[in-house]
Amino acid sequence: MQSEKFAEFLGVFVDVARENSFSGAGRRRGRTPSSIGRQIDALEDYLDTPLFLRSTRHLTLTDAGEALLIRARQILDSLADARQELASMKGAVTGILRIACYPTFGKRYVLPAMAQLSRLHPELRLELDLTERLADPVAERLDLVIRIGDIADSTLIGSRIAVQKRVLCASPVYLEQAGVPASQADMVTHRLIDKLHGSDLLGWSDVLGHPTRVASLPPVFGCDDFEGMRQAAVEGFGIAWLPDWVVGQDVKAGLLRQISPVWSSQAQAMTDIHALRALRHPPARVTEFLNVLRGYIGNPAIWEVE
Repeated sequence: MQSEKFAEFLGVFVDVARENSFSGAGRRRGRTPSSIGRQIDALEDYLDTPLFLRSTRHLTLTDAGEALLIRARQILDSLADARQELASMKGAVTGILRIACYPTFGKRYVLPAMAQLSRLHPELRLELDLTERLADPVAERLDLVIRIGDIADSTLIGSRIAVQKRVLCASPVYLEQAGVPASQADMVTHRLIDKLHGSDLLGWSDVLGHPTRVASLPPVFGCDDFEGMRQAAVEGFGIAWLPDWVVGQDVKAGLLRQISPVWSSQAQAMTDIHALRALRHPPARVTEFLNVLRGYIGNPAIWEVE
């Protein structure tokens, strides 16, 4: 084996280990299974050790194969980082853009921005992890993580992309039937929409004035999905206290009516939306994406309620 092809053979080895078959690796690379098998044979000859135990039905890593798989992934990741860093110095938008964010925000704003970026740079590959968990840019090798709220990890570099405001709202039909609450005291007579799990995660204590009031008012509808809670409000289940990027455009369209806008202007109702990254000097694809995302969101934001 020529030493300059070692990285290519390592990549083939990782694909075979991932797919557990020569045919699966071949499909990933557009090659025949026999061609993949010959490369694995050559790699085993070069390293002078078997990497797989082979049978007619199964392909299993040997102990040496398990050890090499860990090293091979590290080597290939380092090579990819080096190529992308050099490309970014030229301003080239290349490689794989990996982003994690909340599902609703991702579907509404990140995906459309990615679509715009893909049209501008069709060679760029894109990955979007829609998750409620706090993803780690370092451990998970992500370019960006979209987070809402305070930045707890000071080692990460944050770029503010927008401001979130909570909006107290309900459907016009519900308000016609139940009346519009004029004060905090009035709120205790109304039906509320809240998250299904967690302790007052939507911040109802900020509206009702005291946590004990929240405990005495179990929600009429509970759901852990922002789209679900938004739809419940539109359907007239009750009053919601949701981010403006979730319900702002519904308020503008008249599907929902904002209640007491002054509550949305309080400090506790406003939170920054950040794009967090680990690298101080990010690849060009990250800078380009942030420009596209900010352009898509706009200033003022497309969801902002006047």
